[in-house]
Order: sequence, then C-alpha cells, then structure tokens
Amino acid sequence: MTPAINLLKKNAIWHQVNQYEHDPSVKSYGNEAADKLGIAPNTVFKTLVVQFDEANFAVAIIPVSSMLNLKLMAKAIGAKRSMMAKSVDVERITGYVLGGVSPFGQKKTLTTVIDASAQTNEKIFVSGGKRGLELEVNFGDLVTLLNCRVAEIVQ
Repeated sequence: MTPAINLLKKNAIWHQVNQYEHDPSVKSYGNEAADKLGIAPNTVFKTLVVQFDEANFAVAIIPVSSMLNLKLMAKAIGAKRSMMAKSVDVERITGYVLGGVSPFGQKKTLTTVIDASAQTNEKIFVSGGKRGLELEVNFGDLVTLLNCRVAEIVQ
C-alpha cells in the first residue's frame, strides 16, 4: 500500500489499482503507463510540483502528452510567476520519488490545480505513489478530495 491508496481507502473513494513492470531506462513515466496498460494517453495525468513566491509550492495535474505553462499555472494559483520545483524539493515535500508522485497522500497539503482538459473524462489515471503503479479515479472525486482548482494550465 502507498499513502495514495491509503488515503483513497480511508475516504471510501472508488479507485482501481493498475500495475505494470516499469522499465528503468524509460524517462516518460506517464507515456510508459499508457503504453503498458493499453489506455488512452489523454486519460493519463502526471503530477508536477511548482515553486512560487520564493518558498511556496503547488501541484499541477496535467495530461502526460502536454507541457505545463508556468505563466498559466502562476495565474491559477494567484502568483506573479512559477517555476518547476527542484527534484530534491519534490521528493521532500511529497514523500514520493520522481515518476511516482501521486496527487494523493502527499506529506504536505499543497494548492492543487488540474488542467481543464480533464473534465472531458469521467475517469482519469494518476500515479499511485510509485513507478509502475497507476490509479484510475473519478475526475469529480479527485477534485473534491484534493479541493482542486480546475484551470487551463497547459500549452
């Protein structure tokens, strides 16, 4: 069990756990998940951490096929600007390793924004808290449990 799965169970949130054998040579974890699980890439979302206003952090959940627009992300969180967080900060703040960062069960509760494109899917896939583990969840449950903001944050 990961903290992500534990949080979903604790809150009685429907989810499906999907596992696959992660290839350590692959660097695009989300695309690997879509390929190995045979699911549409537009339903697989990656969890990114951004830094803003010197020492504050926020989470962006975006499709694996997209790039985060840092200006749009800053606007969504009410900051002047944002930048990608350093990997050491991501792991310290979330408690997860890169490629396995789940939006659920992070060490610290951060402002979370999910890209508006997710609204077109009833169910989406996000990391389950380790490489090779994806969770299928209802979009609405994710937004409610994480108190997400929904905004256009990709290029």
